[in-house]
Amino acid sequence: MSLLPPMDVGARPVRLRGELERAACDALLVTRLPNVRYLTGFTGSAGNVLVTADAVVLLTDGRYDTQAHEQVEAAGVGADIVIASHAEQPARLSELVASIGRLGLEAHGVSWAQQRAWATAFDGVELVPTQDLVEGLRLVKEPGEVARIGAACSIADDALATTLPMLADGPTEREFALALEVAMRERGASGTSFDTIVASGPNGALPHARPSDRNIEPGELVVIDFGCLVDGYCSDMTRTVSVGAPGAEARRLWDVVRASQQAGRDAVGAGVACADVDRASRDVIDAAGWRDEFSHGTGHGVGLEIHESPRVAKAAGGTLEAGVVVTVEPGVYLPGVGGVRLEDTVVVTDEGCDALTSFPKHLSIESMAA
Repeated sequence: MSLLPPMDVGARPVRLRGELERAACDALLVTRLPNVRYLTGFTGSAGNVLVTADAVVLLTDGRYDTQAHEQVEAAGVGADIVIASHAEQPARLSELVASIGRLGLEAHGVSWAQQRAWATAFDGVELVPTQDLVEGLRLVKEPGEVARIGAACSIADDALATTLPMLADGPTEREFALALEVAMRERGASGTSFDTIVASGPNGALPHARPSDRNIEPGELVVIDFGCLVDGYCSDMTRTVSVGAPGAEARRLWDVVRASQQAGRDAVGAGVACADVDRASRDVIDAAGWRDEFSHGTGHGVGLEIHESPRVAKAAGGTLEAGVVVTVEPGVYLPGVGGVRLEDTVVVTDEGCDALTSFPKHLSIESMAA
């Protein structure tokens, strides 16, 4: 894997401060770990970040003392680091926020129990629920972020090319999924970005089927949905294939979903409504008579999380911007028969989009080897 370009992590808390006034907050307590990582570079499993008008403070426990200092320094973030045990942290946070009038909390990252505990600990501080302050900054990716997502996509492409011939030997879904995950690890991925889906035959009618001990048979549709992590950033790709000819009905199903996916990709571009991308894909499937069998949205954002803003769906709001990374993944699922889903991860441009996943789309694995 080639050297990845740097990211300007140090500028992110500065950009966040510009959002605090609009949210009517004097400071923000960041508790969602992807947001903690985005703002500081810290990758530990426990930590909070306090962003005020003139300071950034990372609070974590003793397990991460060395790691926190090394990662924050490497990220170029001028943050103070406070190390305290779990039991000591409420008191330390209380000291840090004592002079703050209105403290924002991440509404999607704070439990009811945490809110009640902090309302008691932060006596005299008004707690304000906030929505998507950091997530809004994460929406448009920096070039360094796109490079990391692209690297994860390239690893997934290569891993599938290496493992796909295994299907001819009739492995179980679980065996194939494991081989694919190992291949991604061998190529430099730090892990999978979600639980790998390998769904053959009738299992393919379940959009989020888990790999089973069912053997993959000739002539069946096999839905393969997978991704990996590179420096915390996710990839996401789905291909549906068969070993040998799956029959005329399955061929038509695959062709319709292929056309739907291409229509969605063609619709992506800066200034395009997310709902319009969904409509472009959905109209193709509706015209084929499978309106009710396309049971999910057309796509979602990808970054530090496998599912993040924006949504690309029928009722989604908002428009795409250049630099946003989304999936385009229509699917049709026929109970008792099987399913087809095809998915690419793309980055939005002013002219349309650039695909970050590049593995070819062919129904039979034999045609890929030809």
